[in-house]
Amino acid sequence: MTDLELQQLVATVSMHDFHRPFQHRAYFNARLRTTGGRYQLASHDIDINPKMLTDFDEATLIGVIKHELCHYHLHLTKRGYRHRDADFKRLLAQVGGSRYAPAPKQATARPYRYIYECQRCGQRYYRKRRMDTRRYTCGRCQGPIKLV
Repeated sequence: MTDLELQQLVATVSMHDFHRPFQHRAYFNARLRTTGGRYQLASHDIDINPKMLTDFDEATLIGVIKHELCHYHLHLTKRGYRHRDADFKRLLAQVGGSRYAPAPKQATARPYRYIYECQRCGQRYYRKRRMDTRRYTCGRCQGPIKLV
């Protein structure tokens, strides 16, 4: 699905379920990691995580779109658009949107890139980032540390 097809889908869902037009942009944003979508207050645009379509079915995507459209329409009509507001909860239940987006399937965790070892006691340290071995010493025995 392209951004243009997503734009048309969001406009269709908006007219069908909310009986109001969607007049701003909707697009996929691959930088979204832990959320299904995002409504931007300043620009009124809607970002959708592409993993909602690739990892799950289209019904899940439509549930996320309805959730973001609830934020959109309530904000534009100056009503309670936050998750905790009664207006938001009421409208979300009325249109059948998803309250929570499912967690996207994460890629396999990256293994530790750097392994350091104390030269005195043999304590190992597994790190994702480099560290200055001249500045730090072993936390157990204060011995010198080297990169393995």
